[in-house]
Amino acid sequence: MSDPWPEELKLRDQGAVLEIKFDTGAVISLSAELLRVESPSAEVKGHGPGQETTVAGKKNVRIRKLDPVGNYAVRIGFDDGHNSGLYTWNYLLKMGAEKEALWTKYLEALAAKGLSRS
Repeated sequence: MSDPWPEELKLRDQGAVLEIKFDTGAVISLSAELLRVESPSAEVKGHGPGQETTVAGKKNVRIRKLDPVGNYAVRIGFDDGHNSGLYTWNYLLKMGAEKEALWTKYLEALAAKGLSRS
């Protein structure tokens, strides 16, 4: 069985939301803020476990550009200049399935570090 394939990527609300329709019928919507703070880039994830960075101040970040990377990912360009993460289709599906838990974990990390979304 092949991996789910994105049929359509749409920016909504002036780049505040990315909506992805997969060939399985699944449609996921992810906020630009969540995509930015969960970027798979080394800047955010580090180079190994325990090296993750909590990214603050991204409440109003917007997506400005979507660039396909081969057949497996998209590079998202944000209006804060960040564009180094490659979001694989599987990573995006995983984010969609776990977005509530990811969001809660993010808010808890901000609070624990005295940081703000603004």
